[in-house]
Amino acid sequence: MNRDGDKGKVFLNRMLWLAVIELVLVVVLLARLYYLQVFLADKYIMLAESNRISMRIIAPPRGTIFDRNKVPLAVNNPNYRVMLVSEQTEGKLKETLQDLGKIISLSEDDYAYIQKEVKRRKSFVPVNVAENLSWEKMANIQVNAPDLPGVMIDKGLTRSYTHPFDTAHILGYLALVDEKERTGDPLLELSGFKKGKTGLEEFYDYDLRGVAGSRQVEVNVVGREVRELSLNKGVPGRELDLTIDIRLQEFVRKALAKQSGAVVVVDVDTGEIMALVSAPSFDANIFNRGILSKEWKSLSENRYKPMVNKAIAGEYSPGSTFKMIVALAALEAGIIDADTEIDCEGYMDIGNHRFHCWKHSGHGRINLKRALAESCDVYFYEIARRVGIDKITEMARKFGLGMKEGIDLPSEKSGLMPTQTWKERLFNEPWQQGETLLAGIGQSYVLVTPLQLAMMTARIANGGKFVEPHLVKNPYRSLPKDIDINKHYLDLVKEGMRATVNEYYGTAYASKLWDGLGGMSGKTGTTQVKRITREERESPEFTQREVPWHERNHALFVGYAPIKHPKYAIAVLVEHGGGGAAVAAPIAKNILEYALTMDMPKSEEDEDAATKEGEANE
Repeated sequence: MNRDGDKGKVFLNRMLWLAVIELVLVVVLLARLYYLQVFLADKYIMLAESNRISMRIIAPPRGTIFDRNKVPLAVNNPNYRVMLVSEQTEGKLKETLQDLGKIISLSEDDYAYIQKEVKRRKSFVPVNVAENLSWEKMANIQVNAPDLPGVMIDKGLTRSYTHPFDTAHILGYLALVDEKERTGDPLLELSGFKKGKTGLEEFYDYDLRGVAGSRQVEVNVVGREVRELSLNKGVPGRELDLTIDIRLQEFVRKALAKQSGAVVVVDVDTGEIMALVSAPSFDANIFNRGILSKEWKSLSENRYKPMVNKAIAGEYSPGSTFKMIVALAALEAGIIDADTEIDCEGYMDIGNHRFHCWKHSGHGRINLKRALAESCDVYFYEIARRVGIDKITEMARKFGLGMKEGIDLPSEKSGLMPTQTWKERLFNEPWQQGETLLAGIGQSYVLVTPLQLAMMTARIANGGKFVEPHLVKNPYRSLPKDIDINKHYLDLVKEGMRATVNEYYGTAYASKLWDGLGGMSGKTGTTQVKRITREERESPEFTQREVPWHERNHALFVGYAPIKHPKYAIAVLVEHGGGGAAVAAPIAKNILEYALTMDMPKSEEDEDAATKEGEANE
């Protein structure tokens, strides 16, 4: 037997099998290489590029806001900010933040926020650490860049208000996006992005913020930016042209001085808001740079409520400024006419209750014109009793009271116009006649906002056109509709408003506007916050000054000017200010005088006097 031959054959077979296996492996390897280099070439090129190229979302410039004369009110200023990419910190996020904290101030809340954002976002997405850096701090971070992996400086924009105290309640402010506000818009997902939280910034936020852009940059192995490859700036936010005049807005705020209250000035023919002021105000820029906890506490706990826009969200009893509505309801119901007289003895008894007139001695026999001019309470008690609460409320709603005006601001309140059914449904109690009497002088359950009072007055002044208030100019607004009211009745009410200011017996005669400007018509109002006791009423020494501030009467005035061809209507409310004639009417007179003359050419003497008066007010 030839064992050597058999061994040779076995060896040869094994070599052949080994060669076949090696050949198969080579073929598989070549096929794999071909597959990777040809079929998956684009994928791996993309992966390689992603290690070299970084795509970053960028926020476009927010839309600028101007007043009616193109004076900028909300602008964008350059802003240096620190960004952090967690995947580039080489696993030393905590150490990097600690080193960064030696250069810029980072609180415990800042550390917690940054770490929360890092966990919430993808590791390659930059997280906003701090903004509004000074040039020195920005340069210091750049110098220490090798020891701060993942840290980069980004140049963006920050919102700034040129007249922060004058426009805080109109423009509002920006703040960081809440979790519940994230809607999938790339901008809202951007770390550190701020959106409108109040005012026009909130109402028109979608238009103002624009559309996100993108920036493609080349980075080195440690993530440092080498060069910019492409830039898509996105779509800038829409610009807004407002109806307000910042000169008048500033004058109104100063006219309120240190009072708490609100003023609205409106164009009677268009509904354009010329000025809308709530006092006291605040610096809206502190929210854009990041409000401190002590600053927020100071604002939120302030008893004068500076954060509330009292012009649209403050609900108050209108007092005697509501008497025009009661008069119109009675005229329309045929209960009174211009010559109807009612005897005022200083009070009116209903059952066991006595309802007093503000004039203790009474007004005697008095008609509609003098009842409005002298603000006789007994006259309006009686006509309210005759016409009833439901018809009074029906008339009030014709002029926009008890419902939202629809102004382009968030947080507007509707006020309240009661009916018999409303009370029965809400309290399960019948309406009382005494409540009708109080509603007749703008008390009881009746509540309005200063904006509603201004619009009511504008609709009376323009002859019954239901103009709608707005703050942003819109050339496509529909024409105002006519209010279903007899024009003769409006003329009777307007005559009473004229006499209020221009006749010696009128409650606002001391605030008469110069005839050269066409004069002013109006109506004073004083609303009780706390019921006056019999002892206080009968005491000759009792005054509102003896009452704590928060229990004093509110002072109101509504009016328009000029008398024959009205241009502006106004509503003034001074919280706990005392009497409408003594406090609110002079403020209204000064504001309307300024509004009518601000575009008139002034002599050098007038300008010097105005400058000195402004310095004195400051």
